[in-house]
Amino acid sequence: MKTRQEIITYCLTYQNVYEDYPFSDTNWTCMRHHENHKIFAWIFERNGSIWVNVKGTKGWLDFFREKYKSVVPGYHLSKEHWNSIILDGTVDPKDIEIMIQESYDITLVKRKRK
Repeated sequence: MKTRQEIITYCLTYQNVYEDYPFSDTNWTCMRHHENHKIFAWIFERNGSIWVNVKGTKGWLDFFREKYKSVVPGYHLSKEHWNSIILDGTVDPKDIEIMIQESYDITLVKRKRK
């Protein structure tokens, strides 16, 4: 995955999500949950590459930062809770999918069982 559209298309395969452009600057695409409107992926162009911000848990955030030079602390977000994936072709597409899946799961509202 290297393009904005590839990431958007992949994110839209998840259940009950939508694409949003919350700013007047259309460079920023957000992928949100319908249920709670929380963002699980921020997609934007920076320094000639597409970047994707994803939420993660401490252990996984650090793991991917150490594994790839193109996974860095979240740009414009909490560096403690978010990573930025720079789509320069060096990050394994399967790992990109894993990171997006984790972000989706973390931001999804869990319904309480009765």
